[in-house]
Amino acid sequence: MTSISEIKELLENTPEEQLLEAMEAFSGDERSGVVKLLERFRKKAEAYQKELLRTEEMWHYERLYPECDYIGGIDEVGRGPLAGPVVTACVILPKDCKLLYINDSKQLSEKKREELFDKIMEEAVSVGIGIEDHTVIDDINILQATYSAMRKAIDNMPVKPQHLLVDAVKIPGITIPQRGIIKGDAKSISIAAASIIAKVTRDRMMVEFDRIYPGYGFAGNKGYGSADHIKAIKEIGPCEIHRRSFIGNFIDQ
Repeated sequence: MTSISEIKELLENTPEEQLLEAMEAFSGDERSGVVKLLERFRKKAEAYQKELLRTEEMWHYERLYPECDYIGGIDEVGRGPLAGPVVTACVILPKDCKLLYINDSKQLSEKKREELFDKIMEEAVSVGIGIEDHTVIDDINILQATYSAMRKAIDNMPVKPQHLLVDAVKIPGITIPQRGIIKGDAKSISIAAASIIAKVTRDRMMVEFDRIYPGYGFAGNKGYGSADHIKAIKEIGPCEIHRRSFIGNFIDQ
């Protein structure tokens, strides 16, 4: 008879999509340890099936344009911080893409974002990243800087989208047909993928800025206005990457 520890090891090494089938081999085992083990892995299998359905629903907007082979989702990260750039990404996923757990980047842990970043970059048909720094934000305002970064992201794509799905807004100055979707990073898999690429890219930049400009906690706050960050601005003054148009309430300019 297969030991409980052997069953556990087998199930732990079974891909999620094959769990229910693997568990069936032990369904008649009445040992309490096996029963508890199967219940635990049944919950895991059910969570996987639920994720399959959620991911399938996130393809809704992409499937509204069957005539287009290349649907690009675009999103931004960094409109609100007091320091650092605004970063945008545009992502085209293959129509047969089976990536799971893609979601609005704010709903994911840092570890999961990093994991998905690598998978998206590996499987995507095309990815473009656009960045506008603090000087551009101060010069033309954050909204216009965001639009500019979005246009740069599209320009940087090796394969251009035939249609764009955009989180919340419509991008001026482009000829590609586009659709703005409110809370699109939670509704469209392409926009969600773009939000992950943009978020991880910007977070990595802010970690590097933390080494260059110590004292502000950029690695932790990513430039957002945490209490410690604001305190540092007041005590040691702004650094080069602070957005002067955002910090007027904290310093004399």
